[in-house]
Amino acid sequence: MGRMDRIAEPWGTRTPYGRGEQWPVRVDTHLADGLTPEQVDRWVQSAAVLHSNGDGLDIAVKDGRIVGVRGRAGDRVNHGRVDPKDLFGWQANASPDRLTRPLVREGGKLVETDWDTAMDRVVSRTRELMEEQGPSSIGFYTTGQLFLEEYYTLTLVARGGLGTNHLDGNTRLCTSTAAEALKESFASDGQPGSYTDIDHADTIALFGHNMAETQVVLWSRVLDRLAGPNPPAVVCVDPRPTPVARAATVHLAPRPGTNVALMNGLLHEIIAGGWIDQDYIDRHVVGFEELRKRAGDYPPERVATICGVPAEQIREAARILGTAERLLSTVLQGFYQSHQATAAAVQVNNLHLVRGMLGRPGCGLLQMNGQPTAQNTRECGANGDMPGFRNWENDAHMADLARVWNLDPLHIPHYTPPTHAMQMFRYAEEGSIRMLWVSGTNPAVSLPELSRIRSVLAQDRLFLVVQDAFLTETAQLADVVLPAAIWGEKTGTFTNVDRTVHLSEKAIEPPGQARSDLEIFCDYARRLDLRDKDGGPLVPWSDPEAAFEGWKECSRGRPCDYTGITYDKLRGGSGIQWPCNDEHPDGTERLYADGKFWSAPDYCESFGRDQVTGAPVEETEYRALNPEGKAVLKAAEYLPPHEMPSREYPFLLTTGRTLYQFHTRTKTARAAQLRDAAPEVWVEISERDAADYGVGEGDLVEVTTARGSVRARARISGIRDEVLFLPFHYGYWDTGAGHEPDGAGRAANELTITDWDPVSKQPIYKTAAAHLRRVEAATAPAPAPTTTASAPVTADAVPPTRGGSAAEVREEMSATSPGGAR
Repeated sequence: MGRMDRIAEPWGTRTPYGRGEQWPVRVDTHLADGLTPEQVDRWVQSAAVLHSNGDGLDIAVKDGRIVGVRGRAGDRVNHGRVDPKDLFGWQANASPDRLTRPLVREGGKLVETDWDTAMDRVVSRTRELMEEQGPSSIGFYTTGQLFLEEYYTLTLVARGGLGTNHLDGNTRLCTSTAAEALKESFASDGQPGSYTDIDHADTIALFGHNMAETQVVLWSRVLDRLAGPNPPAVVCVDPRPTPVARAATVHLAPRPGTNVALMNGLLHEIIAGGWIDQDYIDRHVVGFEELRKRAGDYPPERVATICGVPAEQIREAARILGTAERLLSTVLQGFYQSHQATAAAVQVNNLHLVRGMLGRPGCGLLQMNGQPTAQNTRECGANGDMPGFRNWENDAHMADLARVWNLDPLHIPHYTPPTHAMQMFRYAEEGSIRMLWVSGTNPAVSLPELSRIRSVLAQDRLFLVVQDAFLTETAQLADVVLPAAIWGEKTGTFTNVDRTVHLSEKAIEPPGQARSDLEIFCDYARRLDLRDKDGGPLVPWSDPEAAFEGWKECSRGRPCDYTGITYDKLRGGSGIQWPCNDEHPDGTERLYADGKFWSAPDYCESFGRDQVTGAPVEETEYRALNPEGKAVLKAAEYLPPHEMPSREYPFLLTTGRTLYQFHTRTKTARAAQLRDAAPEVWVEISERDAADYGVGEGDLVEVTTARGSVRARARISGIRDEVLFLPFHYGYWDTGAGHEPDGAGRAANELTITDWDPVSKQPIYKTAAAHLRRVEAATAPAPAPTTTASAPVTADAVPPTRGGSAAEVREEMSATSPGGAR
C-alpha cells in the first residue's frame, strides 16, 4: 500500500511495462474525513468527468453523500488510475453555493421561484418567438459534460421539435477540429485508434497535445512505457516546455500559427526519404500526387524560416516518424485552436495514410477531445452535426432520420449547414436570435473577446436561459436560471475519444429542487406539447435507459452503431468501444483495419470542405474524386495568421489549461486541494524576454491586446521567445466582485480574438498579438503547489520505479506549478 501526494506527484507511482505487454493495474483511492474503504456504505459505478480521458471509477457513498472515489481496476481505459482532478473534484457536489431552486429575473435581480413559474416563462417566450419570428429566433448552446441521453433528447427537441438550426456546444471550442479533420480525411467522424496503441507503439508523436496535463492517466501510461524495456521514441510539437516536451526525444517548438508549414516540412522529408507505403497508398488512398507536390515546396530550410525551428530538428523528427514501425499520433488544442487548425490536423492524418499506419496495434491516430462527453455531442448531433453521423447534404440520410423521429423530413432543418457557436452569438448580437438556452457551460469566461460576449448576453432583447449547478458568470446575466443535477446525481452514458462507452450510475440525490438535464429537457418538450407526425409525444421517454434505447435505434447502421450495447452489458465491468452490433458484439478496438473506410459517397457523413474558405464540397465533385470510398489526402498551403505581432504588440499570446483546473473552474475551484494547487492566473514568459522587460519571477505584469488587459504574476520558463502563455480557466465568480471594465481583468479571454478556423469554425485562441509591461515587483516567492488532502491518497501497485526521462519529468513537475495546452 503506497502513500503519495497526488498534487505534487500527479502521475503517481510508476508501473513499468514493455512493448506488447499489458499495462499493470494500480488502483488510486481518495476518501474524505479519514474514512477507510470498510466504512463506505456502498460503491457506485461511474467514470471520470473532469477531463476527456474517460477513466472508469467508483463513487464512495456514506450517509447519502459522496465521500470519495476509487479507480476501477478492470477498466480498459485506466486500469485503476484516477486523475487528481477526479480524486478531489467530487467535493464540488456538496458545495454550499449549489443552486437548489430555479431563479427568475425580477426588477433587475434574480430571485428564487418554483419550477412551474420558471418553466412557464421559458415556454411562454418560446411560443411567442415561434409565432412571431419562427424557429430561427431560438438557439441552444450546450456543453461537453452532459450525458449521451441528454444530448440526444436536446437534439430531438431542438432540431426535430422546434425545427431550429441553431444548436451547438462549447465543444466548438475544444473538439470541432477533431471531428472536421476526421471528416476531411475519412469522410466520417470516428477515431481510428485505441488507447491500447500506447502498449504497442515504438514511436509516439504528440502534436499540440500536452497530454501530461490534459489527460493525466493517459500520460501515466506513456510514462510507464518510458520507464520500461524498449521505451518508445517521443516527438513533441509545442512552443512551451511542457512535461511532454521535457520527456521527448525531439521537441519541436514552432512559432504559434505555423503548424501547417511544419507539417508540410515533415511530410516533405518523409516522402523524399522514401518512408512511405506506396502499396497502401495505391490501394486505399486518393490525392497523393497533389500532396507530394505541395510538400515539395517545403524543404526544412524554408520551414525553419517560417516556424523558427532548426532545420536539423525537422529532419531528425521526420526520420523518427518516417522509420517508426508502429506510430501513434495524438493531436489537441495546440493545433485545434491555432491558425489553419483543420488543415494542420489533416496533415497528421496524411502522415499516417502515406505510411499505412492505421488499423494495427500501435499504429493509431487520435484526434483528441478536450471534454469528457465531447464525442457524444458529435454523435448525437448537439454540436453542429446530424445524429448518427448522418450527412445533412444527403436527402436519404435526412429521410432516414425523419423515419427514426417519425417526422416529415422537411421539418428537420437541413437547407444549410447547422449553425456553429460563433455564428450563433453573432446572430444574437445582431438580434435575429432572441432566445438563447445555455446548458452546462460558461461562455462569459470561455468564449473569445469577453467584453463583446458580455454585451451580447446582457442585451435586454435577448431572453437568456441558463441551466447549471452554480451561479456562474453567465448565469448571473440570465433571465431564468434552472438548477441542474451533476455527475453522481444522475444516470447516463458517455463516450471518450477512443470510442469507449461508460455507464455512470446515480449515487446520491441532487440538492434541493435540482433536476437532471434529461428531466429538464423532457419537461420542456412536454410543456410545449411537441408531437410527432402521428400525434404521439415527440419525446417518448422520461428516464435515461429509455432514452439510451431510443438513441440506439438512431445509431443503427451508422458508423457509431450502439445497437449491441445495453445498460446491463455496461454494468460491473469495463467500457465498450463502438461500433458494437451483431457483427461486433464485443465492440471494436480499432477502425479501418482492412483499409476500408466509411467514405463511400452514399454512406459518408461529409463530402468535405475547402481548406482555405471552408466552403462545402459539392456531392458531384466528391463522387468524381472518390467514387470507391477511399481515404482522402488533402494538401494545404501555409498562410500567415490574421493577427501578427507589431511594434505596439510584439508578442504572440497563447492560452491553455493547467493540470489542476478544468474549463472555467466551476467544479475544480470548489475542491480545496485543486484550488490551492493553482489558485490564480499567471503569465509565462521566456528568460530572454523577462530580462529585456525587467521582469522577475513572481512580478506582477500586465498583458494587453487590442481587446483588453489581464494582470498576473510572471513565471519565467523555457517558452519560446516573444510568446506569452495564459491559462484560460480564471473568471470572476470567486473574487468577490465582478469584472471592472476600466481595469485589468484576470480572464485570459479578455484578450483573445473573434476569429475562427474556416473549416471547423473553432475559435483561435493561440495567436493574438500582445504587449507586456511590468507593474510591480514580487512581494514574496510564488507558492509551490501543496496538498490539503483530508486523508492520504493510496495506490495499490507494484513498488514505484523511477528512471530515465519519466523520473526527470516528475521531479521537474514537483518543482513548479504547471500550465498546459487547453
